[in-house]
Amino acid sequence: MRRAVVTSAATAAGVVLLLSLKPHQATGSAPVISSGAGAGSGAGAAGASDTTPAPSGSASPGAAAGSSAGSTAGSTAGGATRKISGDTVNTRYGPVQVQVTLAGSRLTAVDVVKYPTQDRRDREINADALPALNQEAISAQNAQIDAVSGATYTSDGYIRSLQSALDRAKG
Repeated sequence: MRRAVVTSAATAAGVVLLLSLKPHQATGSAPVISSGAGAGSGAGAAGASDTTPAPSGSASPGAAAGSSAGSTAGSTAGGATRKISGDTVNTRYGPVQVQVTLAGSRLTAVDVVKYPTQDRRDREINADALPALNQEAISAQNAQIDAVSGATYTSDGYIRSLQSALDRAKG
């Protein structure tokens, strides 16, 4: 009987501790994962990836999805190159935001502006997943791409942010 009481108390304490855990919150700036050969970007062949520091984000980690306004650079006439930012999508492990580069209506590059970098595991997962997502998005020319196994939350945020950027490009 005494063991049952101790076991029940330990189980209840364990459940309370598990429920009190909070998901990762991204802090500070994250590097930008870039793919493709955007006009004037100086990047190599399409599908190549490089990492450069991103500007400090102004959105707080708890900001609502869609709180980031899209930005367009350059003229929208004819085949002009323009960059459009997608919504910041909050995921379980942190925010994800992409910026697309379009030449006319053709998707030429995708830059991941924000993604989870809270701990070493986040960085490992995203170092593999984001270049694969970038390459697939450029190949597909739309947001109808497969999620990367092992990076489901980041993939979902990436796809939703990509779709919002492409929607802004049309409108």
